[in-house]
Amino acid sequence: MTLSSEQRERYARHLSLPEIGEAGQARLGAARVLVVGVGGLGSPAAYYLVAAGIGTVGIADSDRVDLSNLQRQILHATKDVGRLKVESAAEKLIALNPTVCIRPHLERLTRENAAGVFSAYDFIVDATDNFASKFMIADVCHELNKPYSHAGILKFMGQTMTVLPGKTACYRCVFEKEPPESHGKPQGPLGSVPGVIGAIQATEALKFSLGIGDLLTDSLLIYDALEMSFRRLQVKRNEQCPLCSH
Repeated sequence: MTLSSEQRERYARHLSLPEIGEAGQARLGAARVLVVGVGGLGSPAAYYLVAAGIGTVGIADSDRVDLSNLQRQILHATKDVGRLKVESAAEKLIALNPTVCIRPHLERLTRENAAGVFSAYDFIVDATDNFASKFMIADVCHELNKPYSHAGILKFMGQTMTVLPGKTACYRCVFEKEPPESHGKPQGPLGSVPGVIGAIQATEALKFSLGIGDLLTDSLLIYDALEMSFRRLQVKRNEQCPLCSH
């Protein structure tokens, strides 16, 4: 892939990094990343992936924009309330970088249709907000051998880890069983918390696509906004893991 003059200017700061350069930017341009959920986590993740020049960015979400989303979901604005999130997000992402291919997936992903969607991508960003979706994503990524970034947020806390199926600890190694969903009143989060974690997820996808640095594997990174602290907990593959031990 030969960069155009416009791309050289757009990605000038990347090209100045020896770890990236023109060859690395070409690798980003050939990469395909899917962001599942374009809410609090998915908004910053998708934004940075598109800004960085990932060639194809998929966005999957079946929800519509609600006024209460705008406190943290930065891809959406007041005028977007009531719109499908993928339509609102695609509009902003195309405006940011029209050279990137944005693929909207309007359907709600399930165990029946997720494999067909995931198969077109190299890396999956789990930016969902419920346990059922997170376990489903982990299971399907394992079946397809798709690397993925998990993240979750609550109140003033966030956590994230990267999984290379069959090589590193998986989501079920850490969270073995799906807990019952809470139907109580949402507790937060502080609006900026998903921004921090979503940006880390984008960084992991970029590093994977470039083949540089150390990924957040076999580790769970925990962010506490009140203490302004990060803790990195080492995790190991569970020999009895119901997903990856077979």
